[in-house]
Amino acid sequence: MLDFEAHYDALRRRDATLDGVIFVAVKTTGIYCRPVCPARTPLARNVTFYRSAAAAEHAGFRPCLRCRPETAPFCPAWKGSRTTVERALALIEKGELDCGGVDRLAERLGVGTRHLARLFARHLDASPLQVALSIRVQRAKRLLDASDLPMAAVAERSGFSSARRMSTAFTRLYGRPPSTFRRKAEASRLEHRQVR
Repeated sequence: MLDFEAHYDALRRRDATLDGVIFVAVKTTGIYCRPVCPARTPLARNVTFYRSAAAAEHAGFRPCLRCRPETAPFCPAWKGSRTTVERALALIEKGELDCGGVDRLAERLGVGTRHLARLFARHLDASPLQVALSIRVQRAKRLLDASDLPMAAVAERSGFSSARRMSTAFTRLYGRPPSTFRRKAEASRLEHRQVR
């Protein structure tokens, strides 16, 4: 159980020690942030805390485009006795769930599927599939920002089975299709060239 008062106090102070340990969701905006986000501190009644970016996304919140909570450092929340979850996250990051299922992931870790789901729920408040989806979206966003690859290629390299599934994930998470992120990146690159 998350200690609301202590976390809200840490949010007001922009406490960097909780960066990646908790995520702040704001009910009125539908956005979640890192506790170090420079945005104005929301009212306590509008705030919910989560232990992972995937849990906040699963609850229907979109990542803040300012503090990029989906890329927060996760290390502090995963150390100690959480080694199974840490190993699972490393495998998911390498694409284990892009081509195989949770059963295969659990087998590689030497645990049962239900036990793995319980570990993820306990430590991250999200399932392995939710974490994998969050990682795929992050990969796709980086590719959209840094390359001119066609959407189908971005989807494939990010671990999505199709461009349509990638578009659905982006629309669900950000409320807009992936193509809008490419246009934003292209505009930024053009502006950078003109400054030179």
